[in-house]
Amino acid sequence: MKLPLAGLVALMMLSSLTTTAQEIQWMTWDQAIAKNNENPRKIMIDVYTDWCGWCKRMDKSTFVDTAVVNYVNKHFYAVKFNAEQKEEISFSGHQFKFVATETGRGGTHELAYALLDGKMGYPTIVYLNEKYERIMISPGYKEMPGLMKELRYAREEKYKDTPWEKYRDGSGE
Repeated sequence: MKLPLAGLVALMMLSSLTTTAQEIQWMTWDQAIAKNNENPRKIMIDVYTDWCGWCKRMDKSTFVDTAVVNYVNKHFYAVKFNAEQKEEISFSGHQFKFVATETGRGGTHELAYALLDGKMGYPTIVYLNEKYERIMISPGYKEMPGLMKELRYAREEKYKDTPWEKYRDGSGE
């Protein structure tokens, strides 16, 4: 009886390890910057808000897809960035702060505003190269095939010689 129980325990432990490995290794902005300074890699930033339904849907579907998880974890630093976070961020000699609306209800973080060029829509993914230069801004909900195409576009540096629209439509691959 002990052997089957030990086998069951081992299987349960292995199962929990597999589950953990099936998640994107999300970082804060500061963590990604520190990692990138040690070992340069492209950065994928998921700009979201707590109230965004499509953001939550991407978290539960697209961002748990095995192909997406493996590709992101292998090739990118992934940042989860709440566009309404209150914590200040110091980056590149600038202090980015939360700015409340005039009514005092809600607001936006200055870094989110800068990353999205002021076009505040959620979810939006922003891709940066190793030098923190923006590759592209990609607004809206994404399913796995579309996100994988964007990830390859950024990682393989197709943006250097092919506009996204041409690559996306298949005429630039």
